[in-house]
Amino acid sequence: MITITESAQTHFQKLLASQEEGTGIRVFVVNPGTPHAECGVSYCPQDAVEKDDIKFEFEAFNAYVDEESSPYLEEAEIDFQTDDMGGQLTLRAPNAKARKVADDAPAVDRIRYLIESEINPQLASHGGQVSLAELTEEGIAVLQFGGGCQGCGMADVTLKDGIEKTLLEKIPEVTGVKDITEHQLGENPYY
Repeated sequence: MITITESAQTHFQKLLASQEEGTGIRVFVVNPGTPHAECGVSYCPQDAVEKDDIKFEFEAFNAYVDEESSPYLEEAEIDFQTDDMGGQLTLRAPNAKARKVADDAPAVDRIRYLIESEINPQLASHGGQVSLAELTEEGIAVLQFGGGCQGCGMADVTLKDGIEKTLLEKIPEVTGVKDITEHQLGENPYY
């Protein structure tokens, strides 16, 4: 479920050395399965371990994940990279905003998962997002842009060169995409 690289394990071991013996780490997701999901890591003393926690044993410490966060931390990775300024701890959790679906799940569920886990995080850096309005019988994914993407002059490029390419590559049932957004009503309308 969670991968903690050797460099991150060494980093945690150093941090935990100044804590009460038996203290581990807790990895969690706040607001899991929503666009506002945030991942975090904290100290986890023995008296804070819950009976439903999932325990991961490492050489120098234990990591705990609460039951609610567990499915959203599938394929998560914690890494620590050193640099001239000290170091950077990163937690990558591709399923935090959307619970992973099975490969044989209905196409609509797989499209929504792909949008939430891969496409919207990229659009969020520009203040935008996209959602699936419907999947037609012909395999056309009908999409609705929002936020900074609604009214953006680059929406067509994003749709064809980014979103459509990704959906066609990863969801065999998709034959194309269609944008139904009223772009003239957006923050940056174009005509």
